[in-house]
Amino acid sequence: MRYSRLFGRTSKTVPSDADSRNARLLVQAGYVDQLMSGVYTYLPLGLRSLNRIKQVVREEMEAIGGQEILMPALTPREPWATTGRWNDPGPEVMFRLKGRGDKDLVLGWTHEEIVTPLVKRFIRSYKDLPVAVYQVQDKFRNEPRAKSGLLRGREFSMKDLYSFHRNQEDLDEFYERAKTAYLNVYRRCGLDAIVTEASGGAFSEYSHEYQVLTENGEDIIYYCPKCQYAQNREISGYRAGDACPKCGEAMGEGKAIEVGNIFRLGTRFTDPFGVTYSDETGKQQPVVMGCYGIGPSRVMGAIVEIHSDDRGIIWPKQVAPYPVQLVLVPSKDGEEAVRLRETAEKLASGLAAVGLEPLYDDREDVRAGEKFADADLIGLPVRLVVSPKSLGAGGVEWKLRSGSDTEIVPIDAVPDRVSDFYNLT
Repeated sequence: MRYSRLFGRTSKTVPSDADSRNARLLVQAGYVDQLMSGVYTYLPLGLRSLNRIKQVVREEMEAIGGQEILMPALTPREPWATTGRWNDPGPEVMFRLKGRGDKDLVLGWTHEEIVTPLVKRFIRSYKDLPVAVYQVQDKFRNEPRAKSGLLRGREFSMKDLYSFHRNQEDLDEFYERAKTAYLNVYRRCGLDAIVTEASGGAFSEYSHEYQVLTENGEDIIYYCPKCQYAQNREISGYRAGDACPKCGEAMGEGKAIEVGNIFRLGTRFTDPFGVTYSDETGKQQPVVMGCYGIGPSRVMGAIVEIHSDDRGIIWPKQVAPYPVQLVLVPSKDGEEAVRLRETAEKLASGLAAVGLEPLYDDREDVRAGEKFADADLIGLPVRLVVSPKSLGAGGVEWKLRSGSDTEIVPIDAVPDRVSDFYNLT
């Protein structure tokens, strides 16, 4: 992708209403554009990163047997009334609207009420269980405190997985597999998430949140630095310095961002919809259920909160919109300018040919310093510079966004070097 053709640009102006690091950097680096509080347009760079996060999520959900579906975002009142959630939480959370014929409608903020009667249509006997289906879809919540960029929005991307089981033992087994799959997602996205006990509400004694420690976090957790046992402060009887109940180590206190949660729902939703199955004796038994949520957009915001510095974003390799930023430094010497451009064009084509398409800053009317500042702000993992200096040294300047050292790499060796960096060889 040529930067001169990229839709969206970097900006030196800090957004006046940016109340978080991710809100500021994602807007300034040209990843998103804010339409209103809690609602963003994803520009090409931002959409590429968001889709890479979604792909990681999909791969881990498929690995534990999840099958992807897509449910409607526009839903009728009736299923919400069946479970009692038309009035509780009601309009404080739901976006409600009227359709033709004065029909009450809801924009989906979660999908237990939609998926449960759907799955009921396909369950007859114990042979049909377990079932695990998931979707990746935008959700809508009438958030009273839309803030912190992508961390707390009114419209946001969500992966919600729902599992259906014949008994608690089967649910518990799947729940543990899902717990591990979630940790895999965060690890691949460059986040060190901590499984944190939280209130299970009306569903169970505990649910589990996935919290990432950062000074910019909204939550407070108490956690063990040795065995990683943790509880959210809202339900915790522990305080910093208390002995960990698992290993005895002193517990710490930290701010954190919640990037996902999982619940054992039991029969909270299957009972109202009459979801049962025939066991081996032909007797009808209740189906038990679990739900598992990850917000890819929230994960994206958390990545930027944690992987960034005063110059811009520092994308982890797995979720960067492009693997490489290729920077052409122009020359005032006509013949040298031609050689530089030919070298950069050849390198861009060679990288694209091996599946490593760069973001190629081909602008000729922009000074080198401004290009380097833009590259730091955008934050791709690798920066390659074709300049009079590098050409004179017989190659291309190589620099990692996460480091400060530079080196000259022979032009023909660059594709293999980038492939090795991304573990593609």
